[in-house]
Amino acid sequence: MLFEQFAGKMMAVCMRYASDTAQAEDMLQEGFIRVFNYIGQFKFEGSFEGWIRRIMVNSALKSLQKKRIDFKEITDRDNSFSSPEPYAYNNLGEDELMKLINDLPDGYRIVFNLNVIEGYSHEEIATMLNIQASTSRSQLVKARKMLQQQILNLQKIAV
Repeated sequence: MLFEQFAGKMMAVCMRYASDTAQAEDMLQEGFIRVFNYIGQFKFEGSFEGWIRRIMVNSALKSLQKKRIDFKEITDRDNSFSSPEPYAYNNLGEDELMKLINDLPDGYRIVFNLNVIEGYSHEEIATMLNIQASTSRSQLVKARKMLQQQILNLQKIAV
C-alpha cells in the first residue's frame, strides 16, 4: 500500500512533464530503473523521497530531450498583462488547475513545473534544458499569462 502511494506521487511528477499517460509511464519506469541503478549513491543527507523526485524529474527531462521542445523568445509587447481577478481563484480545484497546466504548450509547461512546482532557479533550468536563463524567464511569463487567461475564461463561463 505504501509503495503504491509513493509510486502514485512519482507518477504525478511524470504526468506534469508528459503529454499523455503512456509517456508518463515510460518516464516513471525509466526513473525507477535509474533509482535502482544509483541507490548506492544516496548519501542519507536529506529526504529519500526528494532524491527520487529529482531522479524522476531528470528522467522526464531526458525523455523530453528526444523530442524537440519549442522555446520561443518573448517580445516586449507580450510583457503587458492584467492580473486575474481574485474571485477567479476561489472556486478552482487542484484537478482543474493541473489540467490547465498540462494543457500549456510544452516549453511553457516544462519551465512552469520546474520553477513553480519543483523550485528550480532560472539558471538551473537553463542548464537542465540547454537554453538561456532569459528564455526560461520568458517561458514562465508566457505560461503565467496563459494560465491567468484560462482561469479568467473559466470564471466567465461559470458566471
